[in-house]
Amino acid sequence: MTRLELRNVRKSFGALEVLAGISLHVAAGEFVSILGPSGAGKSTLFQLLTGALKGEGDMRFDGAPLDDHGRHFAFMPQRDALMPWRRVIDNVTLGLEVQGMKRREAREQVAPLFAEFGLAGFERAWPAELSGGMRQRAALLRTVVQQRDMLLLDEPFGALDALTRAAMQRWLEGMWRRHRWTALLITHDVREAVSLSDRIYLLSSRPARIVSEIAVPLSRPRAAGSDAARQAAVLEAEILDTLLNPGADRASFPQTAQRRSS
Repeated sequence: MTRLELRNVRKSFGALEVLAGISLHVAAGEFVSILGPSGAGKSTLFQLLTGALKGEGDMRFDGAPLDDHGRHFAFMPQRDALMPWRRVIDNVTLGLEVQGMKRREAREQVAPLFAEFGLAGFERAWPAELSGGMRQRAALLRTVVQQRDMLLLDEPFGALDALTRAAMQRWLEGMWRRHRWTALLITHDVREAVSLSDRIYLLSSRPARIVSEIAVPLSRPRAAGSDAARQAAVLEAEILDTLLNPGADRASFPQTAQRRSS
């Protein structure tokens, strides 16, 4: 079942055209990535979804016009945005409290999830006492406990070092398999998109258009063996080729993905 559907979504800031007709869809329980260069308008698209900006085009959720943005989406920004004056458990419950839940009830709801998110024993810690990866896990926990229909993940690991980022990608893929969240990720990291996604939309430079839709045929869990790594590397190379040479003839390129180009 399609949950989110965008048809010909456009956005300009005066004479500056940022999004030039974006059409995509995300099915229930699917992990989809939007992959494109920095400055292409990926974050602008998320601002349209959350209602922070207004644009043109048709945005639908479960077949109905997307009007009540806050009811559908839980948004995780690029930075963890943990408040340094609130302990970790109070940062995690913040979204529930904003919705009107009493702090004690919110804590009771969130506390059992700390172990699953690798944060057991750090409930009363201050954000400054956590590693970068732990801060991002806390931020994701704060996002998912809001129990929205869909997660919007805006380059959530972009500020981490390469080793921590790889570990967090593997952890998130495992968490997604366990919970089957409906998720839309924006990233400029090709390897991240391949390691996490069921499908990937490739975005052109600004003004942004969808240049290709790629289904990721890799099995889950995403294995680390030589054959799986070889498949992933071929797919990453194909994606890079498409992004760097969007109009090139790829008839001879190894086809590891089902691709629909515009």
